[in-house]
Formats: sequence, structure tokens, C-alpha cells
Amino acid sequence: MILAGKVKVNGRVVRTMGTCVDPQVDMVSIGGNPIQLKRKLYVAVHKPRGHVCTRSDERDRPILGELLPPEWQHLYPVGRLDRDSEGLIFVTNDGAFALRVTHPRHRMGKVYLAEVAGKVTPAVMTKLKRGVEHQGERLQPRAARLLMANNTRSIVELELAEGKNREVRRIFAVLGIEVLALRREQIGPIKLGELRVGKWRMLSETEINSVLNTK
Repeated sequence: MILAGKVKVNGRVVRTMGTCVDPQVDMVSIGGNPIQLKRKLYVAVHKPRGHVCTRSDERDRPILGELLPPEWQHLYPVGRLDRDSEGLIFVTNDGAFALRVTHPRHRMGKVYLAEVAGKVTPAVMTKLKRGVEHQGERLQPRAARLLMANNTRSIVELELAEGKNREVRRIFAVLGIEVLALRREQIGPIKLGELRVGKWRMLSETEINSVLNTK
């Protein structure tokens, strides 16, 4: 289109490949039609248990996008949260934001609340904090604390540094403990808070910057 002379910048035809423009200042048009800068969206969703974090599902299971307005179906989930879990997940159209959240080098912490069967003892907590080996991977939480324990169930809070596939469930499986419910409470500095199951909210500018400016 550039070589064919269909592209104009500030009203002038541009035929040089690789010409740089500032989308905040320059007006770009193709065939006389102005190009609009796509608005970046950052949304926090409280994923319900049973939904899958994909844009479509061949098995016709409930998907995350069904919780969003129809005009936001182009947004994509940031990372994953398994079908049997609930909690905080982001959707966006900003690749830089998604990379900050998901790439291991940024070590974006994620906090989970796990309700498990039986009484978790101090000895079990010691093993959990030391980490376990599973299928050739070392699984170790960044931090863990026991919030409640009785003879029938316990609640453990865990913070993960990388968020490997089904990491919390795999850790407890190695320890011989059944996970009854799992909820992600926090991603980096952003908390689930009072956001109800199945609902969404826009992230604030402060929250967005707190992720993008993380070293």
C-alpha cells in the first residue's frame, strides 16, 4: 500500500518504507480513510470455577469472554487459571502488559488461597515451603502461611513467583493433600478485593503503571 501511494502522513503521500510516525501527533490515512489509534484496555475479571481461559472452546464449555461485553471479544486472557479454579485474571489487548505479567524473568508474584482437606500441620508447612519435585520440575512457593486448620479442612495462602502450570495443585498432590477449592487473590500489586464472582472492572491508571513499571 505504501509503494502504491495509498498511504498519507499529515496529508502527504509517503512512499518510503519504514517511515516512522508518532501516533499521538501524526495523522495517517490509507486510501483517504484516517487510521484511528486502537484504545488499549485493561480489565480485571473474577473468573468463576468451571470457565476456561480461552477465546473459544471446541467442547462448548463456558469461556472467559462470555463474562465481558460483546465489543470486547478481541481481548485476550493474560496467562491462565485452570478450569477448576476461580479468582483474578486480566484480559487486555496490550502485549507489553501481558508480557510483564506472564514472563518468568519479571517474577510477577501471584497469591492464592487454597482450601484443602484435613489438618495441615507445621511439619507439612515446612515441607511445602521447602518445595517439591514433580515431573522433573522444582515447585516451590515464594512464601506460604497457614491461615486456618481443623480436623476436616485447612486454608493455606501461597505466593508463587512464576506460576507454572497447575503449580499449587501439583505441590499439594506431591504432599498427598486434596485441594478442595483454589482462588487467586492477587497478581503483582493488584488484588481481587471485593470483585464478585463472574464480574469485571477496569484497572485504574495507577494499577496499570504499577505493572508496566515493574522491573
